[in-house]
Amino acid sequence: QVQLVESGGGLVQAGGSLRLSCAASGRTFSSYRMGWFRQAPGKEREFVAVITGGGVITYYTDSVKGRFTISRDNAKNTVYLQMNSLKPEDTAVYFCAARLGVGILTTTNAYDYWGRGTQVTVSS
Repeated sequence: QVQLVESGGGLVQAGGSLRLSCAASGRTFSSYRMGWFRQAPGKEREFVAVITGGGVITYYTDSVKGRFTISRDNAKNTVYLQMNSLKPEDTAVYFCAARLGVGILTTTNAYDYWGRGTQVTVSS
């Protein structure tokens, strides 16, 4: 069982930056592939980024490439999402998620554990 708690959301102006954190419980954090997803009002939850257990491989949805960076610190059981050059369309609740197994997967049903989310609001 893995428990995930996100933090770092808030209100920021367009062009600004935020860093989200997701703290995980458990002693096998490095075994999990970690993903970030987001859900805007009235829309389905969508994939943002994923990172492998050792942090070597990352993958992003096209709309955030070059602006967002996912990273992890296995010693701290934490995964991060650095978000730069934020746009109003990035406004959403951001969730972190964890899964075991191989592959870079971007669908919500591939992930076994979810946090409760943190709100990110980007004003124009």
